Amino acid sequence: MRAVSLHRDVIVVTSQVFQAHCTLVRGPSANDDAQERMEASGAEAPPPREETFAIDSPVLPEELELLGALVEQAGFAQPQGLLATHADWDHVLAPLAFPEASLGCAQSTAERLRAEPGAPQRALRRFDEELLIERPSPLSLGSVQALAVPGRCGVGDAELELHPATGHTGDGMAVWIPWARVLVSGDYLSDVELPGLRPPEAWLQTAGYPAQDALEEYLATLQRLHPLVAATEHVVPGHGSVLDREAALRVLDEDVAYLQALRERGAEAELPQRRRGKVQRELHEQNVARLAA
Repeated sequence: MRAVSLHRDVIVVTSQVFQAHCTLVRGPSANDDAQERMEASGAEAPPPREETFAIDSPVLPEELELLGALVEQAGFAQPQGLLATHADWDHVLAPLAFPEASLGCAQSTAERLRAEPGAPQRALRRFDEELLIERPSPLSLGSVQALAVPGRCGVGDAELELHPATGHTGDGMAVWIPWARVLVSGDYLSDVELPGLRPPEAWLQTAGYPAQDALEEYLATLQRLHPLVAATEHVVPGHGSVLDREAALRVLDEDVAYLQALRERGAEAELPQRRRGKVQRELHEQNVARLAA
């Protein structure tokens, strides 16, 4: 597991598996400069509220076990809130590290979890069985808090912005940390994975969400994220490298070009130059099959 500070209030922890990321963000020091100015002028400033959130999760048991100690060593408060960008199992493991913290997610993700009870737990068990991994306790998501998306979520004296992100799955959100200019994009803007189109999901209709074309949803998500990427210092995708602005804009442009070519040419669409390996070609074939379904 590797930990990198992107800002005094943002630490990204990268798992040894899937290049998955957990982003730790605290809110109070966003007001440090203002508080220092007030103290210098003799004015009495209220103490900032210490609060930390963990967004998404690492994967391996030892990584989750070390997460609390890492937070403490960094001088952050232990997370009182957890956020999951979407309901895929490898993004909802933070409760194993912080069982007392509440898990927040987009309303669409909460609906997916209710419509597919036990799905993350079953997927995690399959993964663990394949790799002979033992965990000290089973995954329990506890009480899941549904958040309005688009919307905001308070952390300390600051706010995170929540933006809809669908196409890869039928649920989800991206999280913008405005004072740090960091975008946590979920499973979008990866420099190691092609855009993967969600398979048909029955829960979308049973939960009252319209069944829209995943490719168009994905393109709409990239369009929504573009102004955030243009303003960012760092983008933290679900998997792959943490990107600076220039690299993230390049990946976004490549993803748009790939999806447009996929829509127009299907199997003949050209893959981005850095994402043409065997696994990515297989993912491309899955995308073609889903469009044809």
